[in-house]
Amino acid sequence: MGKINEPNFVKLFCGIITSGRDLTEKALAELEKKFGTADFTSKTLSFNDYSDYYNSEMGDSLTRFWVSFERLISAEDLACVKVWANSLEDSLSVDGKRKINIDPGYITPANVVLASTKDFSHRIYLKDGIYGEVTTIYKKSGFIKLPWSYPDYMSETAAEFLYAARLKLLVQLKELKPEKK
Repeated sequence: MGKINEPNFVKLFCGIITSGRDLTEKALAELEKKFGTADFTSKTLSFNDYSDYYNSEMGDSLTRFWVSFERLISAEDLACVKVWANSLEDSLSVDGKRKINIDPGYITPANVVLASTKDFSHRIYLKDGIYGEVTTIYKKSGFIKLPWSYPDYMSETAAEFLYAARLKLLVQLKELKPEKK
């Protein structure tokens, strides 16, 4: 029988899709108020190069970037973070339409997990109507595409961000563990 251990902390991040700079600044301020200082922000890319999924609701000049936070969280908190992020999206909506999409997830040394409100064959139920999805895994020196990986998560911009955040996480986890003698 395996021994039950406490899980490591994980690095919280949010993938953000938006059509407006002012809205982005408001959302980032709220995210930092809730989760603490951001430690990495990716370059911005055109989301429309990857999908038109949100165009009817949010417009057709959408940008995408990722931001991670200095303070680590427990993996079990992901569902609560997603519920909170959805309420932030609602508070920033105009005429019942979202103008920003905030998708929280976390990074571990081995994978990237996203929160979703949608069930699917490759997702597991967490709680409060939220599912978790392993979006990509880390092997040897890079992130590996899975059959359901979102194309923008496989971009060079995403890889640079995820790799930097993962390296920072490894340092943070090492600092948390007491030295063995």
